[in-house]
Amino acid sequence: MSEDTRSELYAELAAVGPYGTHPGHALITMVEPRPGHEYAYNRWYEDDHYYAGAMAMPWMFAGRRWVATRDLQLLRHPEKSAIAQPVTAGCYLSTYWITAGRYDDHMRWTVAVNQRLNRDARVYHDRTHVLTAFQNHEATVYRDGAAGPRDVHALDHPYAGLVLQVVEADTPERRAPLLEWLRTRHLPKRLAGSPAALVTVFSPTPLPGDRMTYVKQVEGVGTRLTLLWFLQTDPRECWEPYFTGLDTAVTESGLGRVELVAPFIPTVPGTDTYVDLLR
Repeated sequence: MSEDTRSELYAELAAVGPYGTHPGHALITMVEPRPGHEYAYNRWYEDDHYYAGAMAMPWMFAGRRWVATRDLQLLRHPEKSAIAQPVTAGCYLSTYWITAGRYDDHMRWTVAVNQRLNRDARVYHDRTHVLTAFQNHEATVYRDGAAGPRDVHALDHPYAGLVLQVVEADTPERRAPLLEWLRTRHLPKRLAGSPAALVTVFSPTPLPGDRMTYVKQVEGVGTRLTLLWFLQTDPRECWEPYFTGLDTAVTESGLGRVELVAPFIPTVPGTDTYVDLLR
């Protein structure tokens, strides 16, 4: 294919299809570097993979990395989690927004790029994917209504922390009522007066059959919801009053259960800050 033909194809692709700013989809990936590989993994992800394996791809328009130091890992609950075994596993979290309506386009590109990166020895294999899933946006609930940054800004705004919460409906039929309860009753009540400015809610989608073999197939498709709480204060400063009772509230609703509540703080891009505090 000639250079002119490739340029024409890019122009044609840019001229059609959705191109709004709404984060209609997300990639949420929680990873544990193997012991002794913490610094090397962090440098690979910071210097190469964050860009070549994510941000350089079409329709992925915002991203941010988060880290759980050992003291943050020890705040997680429940102790017996269907997500992380042990519950402290997964000290790095990366979150990315994908343009609404462009999931299939992005997925075809990302599979091809990651196959190429793996072939070119640009994938770091001394790591474990604890939770990695592409997800569809279901709802965003704001503490302050129309005031403040929107969800489209959430990965660029300097939030001081993030809490990853995973809830599971008892059956696929109960996920819609669970989502409605979260959106209209539970989250507005929990957000009021809290340090969390907003919560985004996503539902996981199955990974394609030609995904990379080191990423396991997504569990909980049809029953699971993934919540991201964006905090204006360090999670350690507000954990006890705002996040220790999330399990009980969901269980008492009769609609599902909490499988993980995990706090993170933002990484400092281009540095190894916090790497020595992971173990």
